[in-house]
Amino acid sequence: MKNLKISILLFGLIALVYSCGSDDSEEMNNDDDVSEKVYDITPILSKFDNIAAITYSVSGNTVTIQTTNLPNHKSPYWGVGHTMYEAYNGTNPDWRQNPGSIGEQNITFRVPLNPSEAGTKSATPMGPIGVSRNGIVFFNQYAAGGAPLTNEINSFDQYLGHPATTTYHYHIKPKFLTDTFGEDAFLGILSDGFPVYGPVENGQTITNDDLDAYHGHVSPTADFPDGIYHYHITNEDPYLNGNGFFGTPGSVTR
Repeated sequence: MKNLKISILLFGLIALVYSCGSDDSEEMNNDDDVSEKVYDITPILSKFDNIAAITYSVSGNTVTIQTTNLPNHKSPYWGVGHTMYEAYNGTNPDWRQNPGSIGEQNITFRVPLNPSEAGTKSATPMGPIGVSRNGIVFFNQYAAGGAPLTNEINSFDQYLGHPATTTYHYHIKPKFLTDTFGEDAFLGILSDGFPVYGPVENGQTITNDDLDAYHGHVSPTADFPDGIYHYHITNEDPYLNGNGFFGTPGSVTR
């Protein structure tokens, strides 16, 4: 009888050890099964249709977007005498015009049709990091030399853009687009293929605290009801993008 009790006890211990080992193994396997989410940005490409500044094409997993980078709105940077010239009439009492002007460009973006999260994130460069739905390029949250935008903001026109020499661009909310399409609208895409939306989602103003380190998050949008990773432009630094691209950026040529 004593030997029987010992055998039962040993059997129970072995079963317990095996059970614990099986749980650990199953948990490890579940972690290994986590797959990378891949998206399809086809639904937003039609937003670029009938835009004078833009042409685009799709080949395999690459979307090629070419822009002349000429804004379809007025600005003092068009220069006096141009049909699109309009003197500054914004709300910034410290506004001052920089010495640049709007000039035609030839900028080509090649971005992934099926963007996904990058295993290794990369910083955004100075210069174009994406393109808005009216063909104007996005720049990151830094002024020349990597300085904050604090002083440079004072040269933004009434639609919150300005030129670097002759390359007109947006660093912050493109007011012409949000006035035209709404504060929650699709505004453009960055070079990694992920879309950019305005500062409102589901009727609520988005703040930096609602977003990750790259200034985005995953949620449904009007264009992607099943959800997609996307960036938001907010009203505070870093405005458009945080610590770099969430996905793997394509190429930009000028």
